[in-house]
Amino acid sequence: MNAESDARDEAAAPAAPAPATGDVTPDVTEGVTKGERELGSRAPGFIKASRALHVSWQVGVFVVGLAVVVAGIIMLPLPGPGWLVIFGGMAIWATEFVWAQLVLRWTRRKVTAAAQKALDPKVRRRNIILTVVGLVIVAVLVGIYVWKFGITMPWKIHE
Repeated sequence: MNAESDARDEAAAPAAPAPATGDVTPDVTEGVTKGERELGSRAPGFIKASRALHVSWQVGVFVVGLAVVVAGIIMLPLPGPGWLVIFGGMAIWATEFVWAQLVLRWTRRKVTAAAQKALDPKVRRRNIILTVVGLVIVAVLVGIYVWKFGITMPWKIHE
């Protein structure tokens, strides 16, 4: 038997600590930061009720997620959205497995931080300058090619 009162536990629920970066504001009522769900299985209740059914559900989710991740890995050297498919497989795994949910949260934080860094005016100015320099170099090379060979494609050059 639990000697403590449930009412006291609910009233004295600890508040989530504020993040040091200040990027995400905590939602004290749920104990989870805004935009993030609680960790754990998202299987329907009737599946969670039976241990055998829940384990078979998890095996099925793992196999489907594994197939998607393997397809994404195959797409990495081939034409196709390899990383997008890999993250899709991780999202499938995240419906059941806490470790996949943590990996996706970490990835989301890193992508958000990179996007914020890319919006920094100094970084944007540097990226624009590098892009313009790259385009000028490509334009000069194309101009030299056209000046030397004309508009003829390389496979039709007769020497």
